[in-house]
Amino acid sequence: MAMGFFGLALFLFLAFDFDQGSPSSASASASAASSSSSQNVQVTYGTVLKLMHEKTKFRLHSHEVPYGSGSGQQSVTSFPNVDDSNSYWIVRPPPDTSAKQGDTIPDGAIIRLQHMRTRKWLHSHLHASPISGNLEVSCFGGESESDTGDYWRLLIEGSGKTWKQDQRIRLQHIDTGGYLHSHDKKYARIAGGQQEVCGVREKRADNVWLAAEGVYLPITESK
Repeated sequence: MAMGFFGLALFLFLAFDFDQGSPSSASASASAASSSSSQNVQVTYGTVLKLMHEKTKFRLHSHEVPYGSGSGQQSVTSFPNVDDSNSYWIVRPPPDTSAKQGDTIPDGAIIRLQHMRTRKWLHSHLHASPISGNLEVSCFGGESESDTGDYWRLLIEGSGKTWKQDQRIRLQHIDTGGYLHSHDKKYARIAGGQQEVCGVREKRADNVWLAAEGVYLPITESK
């Protein structure tokens, strides 16, 4: 696990194009934070993390496999194994906002999640999901291609005011109103053993997630 965190920190150093701050100093601090206790660790913009589905403990996941129905875009599933690198996501603000790397993320904020390996955005729309017929969730776009279909509102469960690791959250899609959702309905063939991820417009126990493994960037101090 330590090597996995080291690899992520090295990725931050070599590959990230940060708008603010020093990548080398940020990644070093983040690597140390990732191996410490998760209690009170803040999720900040630029953090690379895995989202764990509370009920099934599977991780939000994507890969270069398109859906065979619906939009035909890159598929999103939830994955049983903890150590798969295709389950890492970068927390980003919407473009043209004042939010920057290292800022904390308040309850109600609109965020985007960028898949680390393929650089596409967690996306949803009105296409039907393959198994349950709910709202399809896909990965779409790229570094210079993003729209409101990539926007999700952070909803913290309980009294928390800013997003922290191991805190129960929901993500509600801005365009459709669907909550990011998974359940024990599994794919049999292309993504065998992986669970469907979809959007559901009602609050349910199956649309609660927690920030789990990752590299948590330190909070940027105000000047």
